[in-house]
Amino acid sequence: MVTSQTSSWIQTLKFNHQGLIPAIAQDYSDGTVLMMAWMSLESIQRTLETGEAHYWSRSRQQLWHKGGTSGHIQQVKELFFDCDADTILLKVEQVGGIACHTGVRSCFFNAVDTGKEVK
Repeated sequence: MVTSQTSSWIQTLKFNHQGLIPAIAQDYSDGTVLMMAWMSLESIQRTLETGEAHYWSRSRQQLWHKGGTSGHIQQVKELFFDCDADTILLKVEQVGGIACHTGVRSCFFNAVDTGKEVK
């Protein structure tokens, strides 16, 4: 449950003009960056209430429970926000080991070397 103490830090967050803030999901155990998504006030509150990551889907314009249909949920271990209060970092346990909708562990699998994409 979101408490009044929790609400005070949420009030310091800087949401964009669409009411969203970027959120990075990072593996709690090894530090791998898994994905980036957007969070709304409601998704932050739902995340805090359930202990599982909830995001805002810009394409569907709705709340999104990560893994709600695939089973690849993110159990939130820690939540941080940066010094400018404009980005959230979720340290998560990625259930099933897959965070990306393409079926791989991390969304960050496209490497660039001297300006050219490499696979």
